[in-house]
Amino acid sequence: MTMQDKVKELLELRAKARLGGGEKRIEKQHSQGKMTARERIQALLDEGSFEEMDMFVTHRCANFGMDKEHYLSDGVVTGYGTIDGRLIYVFAQDFTVYGGSLSETQSQKICKVLDAAMKMGAPVIGINDSGGARIQEGVNSLAGYSEIFQRNILASGVVPQISAIFGPCAGGAVYSPALTDFVMMVKGNSYMFLTGPKVVKTVIGENVTTEELGGASVHATKSGVAQLVVDSEEEGLQMIRKLLSYLPSNNMETAPEVECNDPIERVEDYLNSIIPDNPNKAYDMKEVISSVVDNGEFLEILPQYAKNIITGFARMGGMSVGVVANQPTYMAGVLDINASRKGARFVRFCDAFNIPLVTLVDVPGFLPGTVQEYGGVITHGAKLLYAYGEATVPKVTVTLRKSYGGSHIVMSCKQLRGDMNYAWPTAEIAVMGADGAVEVLYAKEIKAETDPQKQIEAITARKDEYNKLFCNPYNAARYGYIDDVIEPRNTRYRVIKALQTVSTKRLENPAKKHDNLPL
Repeated sequence: MTMQDKVKELLELRAKARLGGGEKRIEKQHSQGKMTARERIQALLDEGSFEEMDMFVTHRCANFGMDKEHYLSDGVVTGYGTIDGRLIYVFAQDFTVYGGSLSETQSQKICKVLDAAMKMGAPVIGINDSGGARIQEGVNSLAGYSEIFQRNILASGVVPQISAIFGPCAGGAVYSPALTDFVMMVKGNSYMFLTGPKVVKTVIGENVTTEELGGASVHATKSGVAQLVVDSEEEGLQMIRKLLSYLPSNNMETAPEVECNDPIERVEDYLNSIIPDNPNKAYDMKEVISSVVDNGEFLEILPQYAKNIITGFARMGGMSVGVVANQPTYMAGVLDINASRKGARFVRFCDAFNIPLVTLVDVPGFLPGTVQEYGGVITHGAKLLYAYGEATVPKVTVTLRKSYGGSHIVMSCKQLRGDMNYAWPTAEIAVMGADGAVEVLYAKEIKAETDPQKQIEAITARKDEYNKLFCNPYNAARYGYIDDVIEPRNTRYRVIKALQTVSTKRLENPAKKHDNLPL
C-alpha cells in the first residue's frame, strides 16, 4: 500500500468509528430525543477543542458469538477538550454500540480518562447512557466497574467529577455517578436504580414503573441522588458549563474570579423590612440570596429536595462562593435528616475545593418526632455539624432571625471556627424561643396562679422579659460570638468585605489518615 492508501484507510476507519453502531441505531437514538455520544461531547466542549483518545479500541470477548462483531471505540467515546478555555476530560457512553454496555475494554478507556484527569488536575465529566454490564463478558465486566469505582474514590476531593445521566443507568453502573460530586438527570429520558421493575415485582411483589422507580423526578425530590434535573440534554450540557464556571480545576487551585460589574457597596433597602413582625410568619430566603449576590445569579443545587435548606453557588464581588441558607417558607426552615445530609454534602464539597462558604441563618430547631429519631436524626445532624467544624475555607455567617439550640450550633456558629459571624438586629440567638423557655423556667410560678387572666398576664410578662434578655443579637455579641450587628440593607457589602479580608486565611486540621465522619 502506498502512503496515500494508508491515509485513506485511516480516514475510512475514523469515519466508521464516528458512526458508532450505524446509521439506523443513530436514527433510533435521535427518535428518542437523545443525542449521540459524540454529539453530546461537541455540544459540551468549546468548539473544535475535543481531542479523542482510543478511537480504535475494540472488545476482546469471544463468547456467545461476540468475536464475529466488533465496533471501533467499543461503546464509549473518551478524550479531552476545553470549557471556557479550561482543560476538561470527558467520556460519553455510546448507546448505539451494544446499548452502551460496559466491557473490559470500555472500562479501561474510562479509567485512562480518570487517571489522566488526576495527573493533569482537570475536572472529569462522565455522560452515562448504558444498559449496564456486558453480560457476555461476565466477571470481566464487573471487574471493569470496580476499576472505575476505585478511581472515582481516589479522585474524590482532588478534581471535580460530574455525572450526566442521559439514558439508562442501572445495577452496578449507578455507583460511579453516586461516587461523583454532582449527578444530573433529564426528565423523561433518564433513570437510575439498582434493581429494575421486573426484579422488584418478582422479589417483593411491588408493581412500579421505570419512571416511578428511578426517574429524574424521583431522584430530585425523594432520594436526593440527582443534584440537578433538566428538561433536555442541550439544557443539561449548558448547565454543566455553568456549574464548572464556579469551580476550580482541582483542589490545589481556587475558583476563577470574574470581573464584578455589580457594585459591592450596592444597598437593598427592602431588606430592612423583609422580616415580618410576627415571628411565626415566613419570608422567602431566596429573595435575600438574590439581593446580596452578584447580579442576582444563583445556581441552586438540589432545589427540589429538602427544600427547608437552600444550597448553591453564586459570586460575591466576583468571587465564587457556596451559599447555605435555611428556608422559612418550607417547614419554617427547620432542620431534619434530609436537610442535614444535603447541607453537609455541599459544605464538604466547597471545603474540598477551596470555595468560601456564606451561611444565612433562620432556623427554629431540629424537627421533632419518632420518624426523625428512629431515622437517626442525631447522626445525620452531626454530619452538618461535622462538615462545618471540619471546613477550613473562609466562612461568613449572617443570622437573620431565629437561631435556636442545637440548630444554632450546626449552622456555622463562631465556635465551629466561623471567621466572621454577623447578625441582623432581628436575630434571636438563644437556647429556645420564648414560648418554650417560659414553660420550662416559670412552670411552677405560672401553675401557682389560679386566676386564668392573671396567669395569661404572667406568661406574657415572662415572655417579654425572656425576649429582652435573650432573643436578640446583642447578648451573643456581648460575648463576642457575633462579630457585629449589621443593618440588613448593607449585608452585601459587609459579607463581601469579610470575604476579601479572610481570603488569605491559613488553617490546617490535625494530621490523620482520614476522619471518621458520622455516617
